[in-house]
Amino acid sequence: MRIREALPEDAGAIAELEKRCFPTPWTPETIEACLAAGEGRIFLAAEAEDGTLAGYMGLQHVLDEGYIDNVCTAPEFRRQGVARALIGEMIRRAGELGLSFLTLEARASNAPAIALYEKCGFKNMGLRPGYYERPPEDAVIMTLFLEEGQA
Repeated sequence: MRIREALPEDAGAIAELEKRCFPTPWTPETIEACLAAGEGRIFLAAEAEDGTLAGYMGLQHVLDEGYIDNVCTAPEFRRQGVARALIGEMIRRAGELGLSFLTLEARASNAPAIALYEKCGFKNMGLRPGYYERPPEDAVIMTLFLEEGQA
């Protein structure tokens, strides 16, 4: 498994993975815009040994704040450490950038994701009622506080 910067040519594979994993997937155009955003945006890809996209993760950062968009693992690669590797690399990069925290939302029913985030040091900071539309569901707000320059 190799974690690398996602490239514009990954947009199609990321869009397909979105369709397979999320009830409201991002459009290919949105993904292309994220990949082209440059400053203030980090998009990582997890690549299997055969070059298959195993997962991806996106982050927007403003000043010293980091907001994780999506953490996504292809179903056939789940429970193999893909998401954990992506999160670990994102935490490392956040430390290099001097970010104070990383935050994300997870479906309240997604116990495996919440457990993974907790193992990675994220804390439950509360709920966003009705955050998700399809199906309607609350989001758990999870935040990892970082010391400046330390991951």
